[in-house]
Amino acid sequence: MSSPSIIPFDELGDGDVRTFRGFEHGAVPVSFILDRSQPGGGPALHRHPYDEVWILDEGEVTFLAGEETLIARPGTVAVVPAGTPHKFRNTGNTPVRMVCIHPRERMETEWLEPR
Repeated sequence: MSSPSIIPFDELGDGDVRTFRGFEHGAVPVSFILDRSQPGGGPALHRHPYDEVWILDEGEVTFLAGEETLIARPGTVAVVPAGTPHKFRNTGNTPVRMVCIHPRERMETEWLEPR
């Protein structure tokens, strides 16, 4: 059994994206990204073999998920099913504050367009 711990955000990387990989911290089965993308920012098209969940605290994000376009605003949760190609862009005027949850100890991503 592992010990309880507190992990400062700075230990998860720097810049707009900080990544918590569950296996590195004895937290199984969860990993997540703290996303602070600037306006216009976001990842290239990709997919995962599991559902991905986002919690949007600040800003506006437009998701392309399969054939659907979804707009998330503060106080919303977005879910994209396993295997669905998706990407998002910060379509607001301020940085986003969002948590991207991967229900695995190791993230598995297949990139479908150049990053």
